[in-house]
Amino acid sequence: MPWGSFLNRRSKQNSNMSKAGPGVLEDRGDHLLLRVRVQPKASRNAFLVVEGRVRVALTAPPVEGAANKALCVFLAKRMGVAKRCVTVVGGDKSRDKTLRIEECSPSEARNRLGLGT
Repeated sequence: MPWGSFLNRRSKQNSNMSKAGPGVLEDRGDHLLLRVRVQPKASRNAFLVVEGRVRVALTAPPVEGAANKALCVFLAKRMGVAKRCVTVVGGDKSRDKTLRIEECSPSEARNRLGLGT
């Protein structure tokens, strides 16, 4: 799906689009792992679940870790946790990233991210 339509479909979510696929959010006991696909240098920040995958558009450019830092800040704010609780643990230089999220239960995370059950 082109990213332009990804951003435009943000307000047209239906029940099929809000269900994340298996493996998107993993409970590891003391922390969670969230797998996302990132589009840096977008026209606006956005979060969407499409076809079972979590996609995040960010206005930050993909240089010198700016997009990774913006991703952590964006998700921390959306999840209601401190910025230090969200870190990139995989995919530093890739669009597909794995994030570690602390101080948040799996049910809270699903509700705050709109991932469904």
